[in-house]
Amino acid sequence: MKIDCNHVWEHISAYIDGEIDPQLRADIDRHMEHCDICSAVMDSTRNVVVLIGDGRVFEIPAGYSERLHQRLDQELAKTD
Repeated sequence: MKIDCNHVWEHISAYIDGEIDPQLRADIDRHMEHCDICSAVMDSTRNVVVLIGDGRVFEIPAGYSERLHQRLDQELAKTD
């Protein structure tokens, strides 16, 4: 089965958790051999899982939330 990026992203959580059919895993592996974007998304998602599961508490820098919301508002305004 030939899969595309949307298929990979749809199954990324189950892939990382090892909860997908072996054939689908092989198909995703083949796709990622040639797709830098999906490989980067997979690596980033794994990193997030490791960081969240780390038990240590990370303090968000002062003003981060406000800057994030301002940036999101700016990006959303571009699409209107």
